[in-house]
Amino acid sequence: MRQTGWVTAPSATPPDRPAATWRATKRLHRRAGRAPTAIIGPVPQDLDGSPALDDPTIPRPETNSTPDPGTRPGPGADGSTAPPHAAPPHAAPPDPERSDAPPGLGEQIGATRDSARRFVAAHVDLAKAEFADIADAAKRAAVLLGIAAGAAVVAGLLVTVGLPLFLGDAIFGSIGWGLLLGLLVLAAVIVASVITGLRPATRASVGRPFGLGLLVGVVVGVVLGLNLTNRGWSALADGITPSMDPAIRPLVVAVVGLAVIGAIVGLVMTIAAGGRGGAVLGGILGAAIVGALVGLLTAFAPGRRVGAALGVTIGLSTWIGAMAASVARGGFATDAIKERFWPAQTIKTTKETIEWARERMPLSRRS
Repeated sequence: MRQTGWVTAPSATPPDRPAATWRATKRLHRRAGRAPTAIIGPVPQDLDGSPALDDPTIPRPETNSTPDPGTRPGPGADGSTAPPHAAPPHAAPPDPERSDAPPGLGEQIGATRDSARRFVAAHVDLAKAEFADIADAAKRAAVLLGIAAGAAVVAGLLVTVGLPLFLGDAIFGSIGWGLLLGLLVLAAVIVASVITGLRPATRASVGRPFGLGLLVGVVVGVVLGLNLTNRGWSALADGITPSMDPAIRPLVVAVVGLAVIGAIVGLVMTIAAGGRGGAVLGGILGAAIVGALVGLLTAFAPGRRVGAALGVTIGLSTWIGAMAASVARGGFATDAIKERFWPAQTIKTTKETIEWARERMPLSRRS
């Protein structure tokens, strides 16, 4: 009868295997010229604790592999005496570099350092990945916000440019009126802003010129829109030149009559201003041209839409001209600009503080 024991390591005695049996096994291995190997599993033993003869872990002495002709092969397939049901050995060659001794202090410090380095590197990699994701999101948001800002600018330009053109075509019948009136509105805003920004350097007014321009625009728009001037010139021309073509008769009478009246007014104003020679001639020609233009403007029948457009145009022009005349009449005070944009109070206070400090802490006299 046999019993089994366990071998767990080449240099250790199994817990449930007698020491004598383990020493015998080691002696057999040394005789065979190799170190004992570890076997995980049952090891056959005899009743007295010695290893069984059919133990696959016990090396066999080398013999002549040529069988004797007079002998009979054993029960094995290759003539060996091992039983056919013997299991192959489970032993593994020992690893010379592997040791069961605990790591030293240096190895533990190195392992701790490597673990800390890997720990920090993992957090750094995580932070890099997260910041890269945040940067990508910020770039995407910046691009989209830039597109939105560009679209808003383009939309503002479309409204600023297109609205006057649309209103000119819808109200006055032509986009040209929209362009002209838009330019006049912007010019009026520029002049009014400059006057307001330069106060108190100038005493020019913005509200009174606006009221004057509004009144002139309404009057001109109503008169021209209702064709009142054309009707008046037509009635006058019918009485003065009845033989002339009715289509051009109001125009001729208006242009010639107002040109003559303008020349007379120019002559009187130039002489009153003390003009001589060329100045008088220039005044006469200028006033005559202005009268002819007024006659041309008032002679034809523009209709309601064109009359209204002319009224708005003349009203805006009157507002701009009145503001410019107010600036020219009131003058421009540079001293007021200096006082407005110069820190005079701070400079004065600083000088007073310095003088006060000198009085309280006089400088020591040099010996």
